[in-house]
Amino acid sequence: MTAERIADVTRNTAETQIRVRINLDGTGTSKLSTGIGFFDHMLDQIARHGLIDLDIDCKGDLHIDGHHTVEDVGITLGQAVAKAVGDKRGLRRYGHAYVPLDEALSRVVIDFSGRPGLHMRVPFKSGMVGAFDTQLAFEFFQGFANHALVTLHIDNLHGDNAHHQCETVFKAFARAVRMALEVDPRMGNTIPSTKGSL
Repeated sequence: MTAERIADVTRNTAETQIRVRINLDGTGTSKLSTGIGFFDHMLDQIARHGLIDLDIDCKGDLHIDGHHTVEDVGITLGQAVAKAVGDKRGLRRYGHAYVPLDEALSRVVIDFSGRPGLHMRVPFKSGMVGAFDTQLAFEFFQGFANHALVTLHIDNLHGDNAHHQCETVFKAFARAVRMALEVDPRMGNTIPSTKGSL
């Protein structure tokens, strides 16, 4: 695969103004500004553990709450990934990862199927981590799955600390994405589907 897998997507609404720049074959560098510190920390996990160069700038209506910011970043990141991936020739397509952090353990499985779907079971032990409402993790991944056109299964298997639970989810997500988007040398230039398209 020689084509650069990069994308630059802007999404402006009455609630948020977002620009996402992404390089799927990066080194894990990031420049993040969403106005929610813990959310930036989670996005940094995606960059570092996914080896994705990620530049996200979001100005959202945080005077209301974080919902629109987090959901719309998920949507825009999903759009950027879909654009950068292209027709998916030569990809592994599937990815999975288990990630621990102290007492917490999460599993994420992803399929770049072209069919959006999310199953997420994460019983957060706290409603807030810093200024981040843990309910919004679902909204982020729902927005991502819908617009990256992926099937995504997320399960927190153990965890007593919401920070640890959330961080293991985002790290496992990054690792699963990294695996799924790797070029499989045995695939050549074919699309990983019996249908011939994804």
